[in-house]
Amino acid sequence: METTAIRVLIADDHEVVADGVSHLLRAHDDMEVVGIARSGREAVRLAIELGPDVVVMDSEMRDLNGIEATRELRERSHPARVVMLSVHGELVHVVRALRAGAVGYVPKRSAGRDVVEAIRTVHAGRRYLHPTIAQDAIERLADVDVVEDPLARLSSRERQALQMIAEGKGVAEIAAALSLSARTVETYRARMMAKLEISDMATLIKFAIRHGLTSLE
Repeated sequence: METTAIRVLIADDHEVVADGVSHLLRAHDDMEVVGIARSGREAVRLAIELGPDVVVMDSEMRDLNGIEATRELRERSHPARVVMLSVHGELVHVVRALRAGAVGYVPKRSAGRDVVEAIRTVHAGRRYLHPTIAQDAIERLADVDVVEDPLARLSSRERQALQMIAEGKGVAEIAAALSLSARTVETYRARMMAKLEISDMATLIKFAIRHGLTSLE
């Protein structure tokens, strides 16, 4: 009896990484790459259009990062299961991804076979966490507020605005991207600075980069 291939969408704004993952997956008969997204917004759009079983999502992408893209898919009740690829291995980043809705987490430094295993595992309905991550701790921390995550103080919209501020986008550009008024964007900026207890833009941008909202690469 022929087994239906796992339909996979790859989301990564680094062409070399995306093409490498695509080439890796195409070598397996039980996987089909249905598309490649170059940004978080494109990942959400293509996931809706193409209906993949699994999305392999880079955590850091310009304009809308993988964490927020995953959260948007969850809020839309999209059935695709997300495997997060990330350069970050710290618990706070892993917990952030799990809370956003990811069911798999693989450090980018891992071997390709780990990505394949993660896809098969989450498609089978289980959670996949790379062996280098303390699985028992992560499973517990995903549901309780043990790890302090400063970004959790901000709303999803505020985090999206903060990412675009850090990437050098102006108020008008941010307002257009988020379908907001310029005044609302300015309100968001003031509110997030108050929540984070940050008093100047330079420190705000450093905060965004330090906490993985954008890599600026």
